[in-house]
Formats: sequence, structure tokens, C-alpha cells
Amino acid sequence: MSMTSTLHYKADNEFEATNQAGNTVSMDMYPQAEKKDQSPMDLVLSAVAGCAAVDIVSMIKKKRKTFVDLKSETTAERAETFPKKFTKIHIKYIITSPDLTEKEAEKVIDLAVNNYCSVASSLHPDITLTHSFEIVR
Repeated sequence: MSMTSTLHYKADNEFEATNQAGNTVSMDMYPQAEKKDQSPMDLVLSAVAGCAAVDIVSMIKKKRKTFVDLKSETTAERAETFPKKFTKIHIKYIITSPDLTEKEAEKVIDLAVNNYCSVASSLHPDITLTHSFEIVR
């Protein structure tokens, strides 16, 4: 399966990417105080969390557990020298479910992140990718 993306220059430090279906995302490389959009590295963090989230929700529902909500908080560390790649990524999933057990959440998240998430699998193998969760009742 092939995929395509085109990138369009909008202004210095501003770009817009469009996928094969015509969906767009804006990005910029401004300092944090001037940001309008996510940077490419921000998008990687959003992508890895979102990729696994789709499978987490699906698996919770397949287990016939009550699913109310899911959000994630992703933190990362980057190398000090160029190319300043990610060296550590941690994703905390906060799942709202009155009947999902900790053991079930741990198994679902582990499978989603380590077995099914194509974004996580596409990251450099030297990156330490970890995850955790919180269940809101």
C-alpha cells in the first residue's frame, strides 16, 4: 500500500501538508511563544498517541466494556545535537470507563502501542517508547 503527501510552502517557517485524500494539516517551526500550529515533531507525538488510541478504543469496545472517553498526555525528550531526534517518548492514556480493569487496560494499551501502531513501529529503534494509563470512574 502506497501513500502520498504533498507539502506546500505558506511563509517562512510555515507549511501545509496534504494527503492523497485532500486532507490538510498546517505546521510551523516558530518558537513556542509564537506558534500558530504544531511543528513536525509535535505532529509525530500526536501521531503516535493517536495511532494507538484508535486500537485502544476498538479493543475496549470489543471487550464489551463501557467506554466513555480517552485522552492522552505525551511527553518526550530530544537529543541536544542535530538531528535532535526523540530519545524517549512516554504516552499516558487517560481512559474513562466504569468497568475496565487495570489489567485489561494494561493489556489493551500494550497491544495497541507495541503490536498495532504503525507510527510507533516506524520510529527509530533507539527510541525508548513507554506508556501508562489512568482510568477515570
